[in-house]
Amino acid sequence: MLLSVQGQGALYAFCIFLICVIAVFGAKLARVGWRTLHKKLPPDPPPKQDKAPEPVYFLVERKKKRARAEYSAPKRIDFK
Repeated sequence: MLLSVQGQGALYAFCIFLICVIAVFGAKLARVGWRTLHKKLPPDPPPKQDKAPEPVYFLVERKKKRARAEYSAPKRIDFK
């Protein structure tokens, strides 16, 4: 025996949990598949005629030159 009694119990509980999860998801997928067996697919739409693509226009604003800053003469600051 490699596992103690508690280890075997945990292993069996995990196996039962895994089997239940697989069974539930399998049943849900089987139900979805059963529902889709009786549905008819909508007919394919007729192919559309290829039209020439409409031209795309981009509105581009030209860069403007930055106005040169006009600075006044420097002022004298007196610290008291």
